Amino acid sequence: MRYPDFINEKGTIGLVAPSFGCSFEPYKSCMDAAIKRFKDMGYQIVEGPNCRKSDGIGISSTPENCGKELTDYYISSDNDMLITCGGGELMCETLDYVDFDAIKAAKPKWYMGYSDNTNFTFLLNTICDVAAIYGPSIGAFGQDILHESLQDTIDLFTGKNLTVSGYDKFEIESLKSEDNPFASFNVTEKKELKLFSGSAQVNRLPEFSGIITGGCLDCLANLVGTKYDNVEAFNEKYKQEGVIWFVEACDLNVMSIRRALWNLDRAGWFKYAKGFIVGRPAAAWKEELMGLDQYSAVTGILGKYNVPIVMDADVGHLAPMVPIISGAYTKVSTENNNIKLEYNL
Repeated sequence: MRYPDFINEKGTIGLVAPSFGCSFEPYKSCMDAAIKRFKDMGYQIVEGPNCRKSDGIGISSTPENCGKELTDYYISSDNDMLITCGGGELMCETLDYVDFDAIKAAKPKWYMGYSDNTNFTFLLNTICDVAAIYGPSIGAFGQDILHESLQDTIDLFTGKNLTVSGYDKFEIESLKSEDNPFASFNVTEKKELKLFSGSAQVNRLPEFSGIITGGCLDCLANLVGTKYDNVEAFNEKYKQEGVIWFVEACDLNVMSIRRALWNLDRAGWFKYAKGFIVGRPAAAWKEELMGLDQYSAVTGILGKYNVPIVMDADVGHLAPMVPIISGAYTKVSTENNNIKLEYNL
């Protein structure tokens, strides 16, 4: 695995929009505020041509334009890292226009995004053997008062701290709106991790470690069996270290979560799994359908591996989220209703 250099204090952050752009409120104002924050911190900012566009379907522009922007900005020497403008729906359609050979040959740089950006963070790991950051899009940094998770993210991509821990509370309903674009996370719910050893719920788990990878389950299940599915080779390369899988779901209900995990499981993706970290599911939070809930949806498929499963973790769409260096050798521990990830590059 190749690890990019951390950005220095006078570095240049490139903004790209391979999924949604920031063309309407509150996202436009949030991006502008984030740009001001990073400039005030001493960073330079360069925007890709699609960052403020909305002429695409489910993404900022056409798949061709989005794929070209992503390739051009990744291989460019005019920026030191990339942060995405947002998530979206159809970033998968850009992949045919991303030059993975050029990206693999380029000097690695940090790319940060989540949700639909799984289509690049995960493929950087599995196709290009390059680490990425599964973390917030640029607009999150436009908050008036940064939540500690966002400061943790800055500390991570600047290399100041390679150990991250979860947070006490989380958000169900965001207060961000056109009239209130700079709202901080509305953390009203107490975080309670659910720990499983195989299919059995337990009170404690041992530490576990391995190469961490994963992303949004909505996207991962879509990649299985395509020409972008290089997981078998990735697994074989890292079988000695083993793989920690992190997954989180956006639009999937509990049945869809189970079907998606079944799909990945039957494709052999979890062959060398050392453990699983499962984020709070956005659409399926506290949902039950025909006797299936968000926990049995997962353990019914993954329990057979008899490895630690940490559920309702601070990963994904129900903020805040811990930033994950996808591709890093990671030690995971769970104590006192919290999760700690120690990254070793």
